[in-house]
Amino acid sequence: MIGVLAAGLLLGCVAVLAWPRPGVMTRLAGERPAFRLGGLPRLRMPVTALGRRGVFGVAGLAALVGLLLGGPVAALVGAVYGGLGMAEVVRRAGRKQVAARRSAALDGLSALVGDLRAGLPPLLVASGGALDGDRRLAQLSGAVWRLAEHTGAPAADLLERIEADARAADRSAATAAAQAAGAQATALLLAALPLGGIGLGYSIGADPLQVLFRTRVGAACAVGALLLQFGGLQWARHLVDGAR
Repeated sequence: MIGVLAAGLLLGCVAVLAWPRPGVMTRLAGERPAFRLGGLPRLRMPVTALGRRGVFGVAGLAALVGLLLGGPVAALVGAVYGGLGMAEVVRRAGRKQVAARRSAALDGLSALVGDLRAGLPPLLVASGGALDGDRRLAQLSGAVWRLAEHTGAPAADLLERIEADARAADRSAATAAAQAAGAQATALLLAALPLGGIGLGYSIGADPLQVLFRTRVGAACAVGALLLQFGGLQWARHLVDGAR
């Protein structure tokens, strides 16, 4: 009974990592992630339904392999580590997509400013098509265009200020991410510690996997270690995400 409860708790940990953060469901409905100009942009992983299925699929496959090779405890360990690893892969892919859309939107905004300076019709400003990768930039550009139509304000100057502010925010975010390198190194070290411990056990002539997977004391140690490592990884992730 205790083993089943521990398994449920650990699989719930994987679900917490894989489930979308607040605001992700809005993006799944077709809206783009917003960035805060004048502050640090919050890059959250756009976990899609496909991403969640991938996390649970990898966790299930790893659990099956672990069950066949080492029994129930090995299945639990495989499910947790497989799910955590796949969740991190999906998270990193989401960050790259968000960063690519952000960069394309800023390039589009720069092109719009250039068109206005050259006296070309700013059709893209009105439609926002060049800024679809960043909802906030599209909204601000649309507001500038409406203001220019009603008051004759210099749209090029205002758009240039928006672009400068957005790029300054990106530079601040990059600096903060660089300062979080220590937390990232800690997370990598924490993730590699179990492998190091198992390797050390074999190097002194022991059989740590047999103890962990085939004895009650070993199983309790494995479950406790997974819970502690999950907590450590979550804390390191909180530190890294807080810097972005």
